[in-house]
Amino acid sequence: MVLLVPGGLALLAGLDAALLLLGLPAPVRLERWADVHGPLMVLGFVGTLVALERAVAVRRRTALAAPALLGAGGLALLTPLPLAAGQGALVAGGVALVGIYAVVWRRQPAAALAVQALGAAHAVAAAVLWLAGAAVPHVVPCLAGFLVLTIAGERLELLRVGGPGARVEDAVWALACAWALAATLALLWPRVGWHLLGAALLALVAVLVRHDVARRTVHATGLPRFMACAMLAGYAWLAGAGALWLVAGPVLSGPGYDAALHAVFLGFVLSMVMAHAPVILPAVLRRPLPYRPVMYVPLALLHATLAVRVLVGDARGIDTVVRVGGVGNVVALLLFVVFAVTSAVRGPAPRPPTGRPAPRTPAAPATVAGLTVGGAR
Repeated sequence: MVLLVPGGLALLAGLDAALLLLGLPAPVRLERWADVHGPLMVLGFVGTLVALERAVAVRRRTALAAPALLGAGGLALLTPLPLAAGQGALVAGGVALVGIYAVVWRRQPAAALAVQALGAAHAVAAAVLWLAGAAVPHVVPCLAGFLVLTIAGERLELLRVGGPGARVEDAVWALACAWALAATLALLWPRVGWHLLGAALLALVAVLVRHDVARRTVHATGLPRFMACAMLAGYAWLAGAGALWLVAGPVLSGPGYDAALHAVFLGFVLSMVMAHAPVILPAVLRRPLPYRPVMYVPLALLHATLAVRVLVGDARGIDTVVRVGGVGNVVALLLFVVFAVTSAVRGPAPRPPTGRPAPRTPAAPATVAGLTVGGAR
C-alpha cells in the first residue's frame, strides 16, 4: 500500500495538470505540473503500478526498488526539487524494472516475457532521453512503446490458454522489435520512423485482436464481459492512433498530436487499467476488489468523452469541445477510482437469499511469464 500511494498521487497530479493544459481552472495551479504531465502519468502513475505488480510476482524484496524509484521519481517531479532529480529516479526505476524481467527470464524464458522486457527498455530509453533534454513529443514513441508492449506481452501470455501456436508468439515478438526500430528511426529520421510506427502498431493490434480471448469472453457475463468490453474498446483506439501515424507521419503538435496521444494513453492504456484493476489490485494488495456493474459507468464515460474530444474537437479544431471532452475524461477516471475504493470497502456482494450460492465467474490470474502474482506456477 505504501508503494501504491505515490502512483495514486501521480494520477491526481496528472489529472490536475490535464486541466491546466486545457486552459481550465484546477485545484493546484503550478506550471511545472503541466510541463511534466505526460511522463508523470506514464512513468509515475502507470509505471509504478506495472512495476509493483511485477515486484510482488517475483517475491523478492529487492524487486520493490522498481516501484519505489518510479513512485519517488513521480513525487519529485511535483516538488521544487531540480527536475533532474525526478528524471534520474525514473531512469533508475526503469532499470530496476528491466532487472525484474531478467530475474524472471532466468526462471522461465518466454516470448511474452521478452516482449514485456523490451517494453521496459523503452521506459528506460524514454526517461534517459527526457533527462538528456529531449522534448516530450519526441519521446512519445518510447513512452507509448513501454505500455503498449507491456500490455501486448501480458495478452500474449494469456493467449497460451487457447494454444495459438509458436507463429503467433513469433509474430508479436517481431512486431515488438519493429516498434523498437521505428521508435529509433522516429528520433533519427522522423518522416520514415513515424510511418513505420503506425504500420507496426496496426499490425500488432490485428494480431492481438485476432487471437485475444476477449473476443469470446465479451459474450460472457460479469467481470469477464466487463474486461472484454474495456479491452476491445482499447484496441479500437490503438488502431486509430496507428492509422493516424501511418497516414500523417510525425505529428508533434496541434489537434493531431492531441488525438493520437490520448487515443493511446487514455483510450487504450487507461481502458486496460480499468479492465484489469479488479484482478491486479487484489493480487497486489491482498484485499478483494469485487466487480460491480456500476463500473461500466466510468468506462463508458471515458470512451464517450474521448470520442467527443478526438472525433469532434480535434478533428474539427473546436477548442471548446476538446475542453468538454477533456473534463469528461478527468471525471471518468476519478469516478472509477471512487467506485473501486467503494467496492473494496464494501467487500463481496451478499449471497442471494435463496440458500443457493451466488454464481462465481473465475478471472484470469495476474501473470508475469507464467508466474502468478504470489509466486505459484
